[in-house]
Amino acid sequence: MKFEIRESNLNDIEFITALTWQMGYKTTDEKIQQRLAEIAELSDQCFFVAEKHKKVIGWIHAFRTLRVESGTFVEIGGMVVDEDYRGKGAGKALIDKIVEWSLKKGERKIRVRCNVHRPDAHGFYELLGFEEVKEQKIFDKQIA
Repeated sequence: MKFEIRESNLNDIEFITALTWQMGYKTTDEKIQQRLAEIAELSDQCFFVAEKHKKVIGWIHAFRTLRVESGTFVEIGGMVVDEDYRGKGAGKALIDKIVEWSLKKGERKIRVRCNVHRPDAHGFYELLGFEEVKEQKIFDKQIA
């Protein structure tokens, strides 16, 4: 199945919000629009959507990052494909777009973090050549 992969635009907001809900993140159109506006201003970040029959059925966000201990690489910040389109090539097409974007940025490594409760996603990434390199816990602290 063929999908159009393109940069997102304001007409995509409702689709992006609905897909984000499928990931388990309860957000609003307004918050998504604000975040995408910020991402659009940053040259080391990208956000693409997968479209089929003029409907957004997936999205991916990635950014170039620098770590003192491990250098630079591209990290996938998030990715989701609509439940009805999983296993049909949209996810691979989105990853391929990030590979293309990464190479244009001069990066040769892509990293993705994946929740331990998503074993199907683990298998997906492994099929595309990603290798598990470590497990970790993430800690948040809300500050005033």
